[in-house]
Amino acid sequence: MYLFQKIEEAAFKKNDARRTIGEFLLANREDLASYSMDEIAKLTHTSKPTLVRFAKYFNFSGWREFIYAFNHELAHFDENHLEVDVNIPFDHSADTLEIIENIANLRIQTIKETTSLMSVTMINQAATILNEAHTIVIYGRSPNSYYGELFKRNLNTIHKKAFVADANESGLVSNTLTPKDCAVIISYSGNNSETYPMKNVKLLLKNQVPIISITSGGENYLRDYSTIVLNISSREKLYSKIANFSTEASIQFILNILFAKIFSLNYEENMQAKILNSRILESTRKSTFKEIAEEDF
Repeated sequence: MYLFQKIEEAAFKKNDARRTIGEFLLANREDLASYSMDEIAKLTHTSKPTLVRFAKYFNFSGWREFIYAFNHELAHFDENHLEVDVNIPFDHSADTLEIIENIANLRIQTIKETTSLMSVTMINQAATILNEAHTIVIYGRSPNSYYGELFKRNLNTIHKKAFVADANESGLVSNTLTPKDCAVIISYSGNNSETYPMKNVKLLLKNQVPIISITSGGENYLRDYSTIVLNISSREKLYSKIANFSTEASIQFILNILFAKIFSLNYEENMQAKILNSRILESTRKSTFKEIAEEDF
């Protein structure tokens, strides 16, 4: 997670000075450069030592290092150039047309940013690992498990053995995997090694299973132990938003790119398998609209 997301998480979960300081920083993020440490301590009804402890909570040596990193990150995530706010893409006064246009533009904006975060080398390596894997297991909490189901279905259509792990049975599944298999873990935060799906990482590493992670930017537990890391567009706040519009678009786009690259590695064979499977398994599907109707076979 990025630092602003960690601050939001602390402000949301902690009922002490961390909440007060975190809320102040997030509410005044645009003007922090104009506040001294003394002023922030006074406005948050805390003290300079408390601010130092706050900085150390996020693994910084002191307040100056912390505030520099936070301001640097804010500059990187300057939203002035964004056409649509990823967290609140419309307000209470928006009419139907404005909602349609904003959600459409948000999706385009997210896909463009996700593309800019992609490494061709990482995509190629991930696709090769997945293509050669005997079994692919996809891990993710809801709603990430739903995107995993779509990815699994696409892989199944080209005869790739893929499953979405059940959270309660994931340990048993992980213990069956070998270096010839592959794990795909989808987690926006990528933190907390004791909860699903990250709690499977140690077991996967023990069994030398390649791990492809799809996670947000910044430091997190999952990123540190993955074979390949693919970056989600990470501008969304953890809690203060209407929905996961941007995250959803980013994850689905990454999974679609992965599948397309895997498909391309054996293009002719996969195309024949896809068509043959469709003819056998979807033979009852008919259309009177000639542009999408298939020829008789």
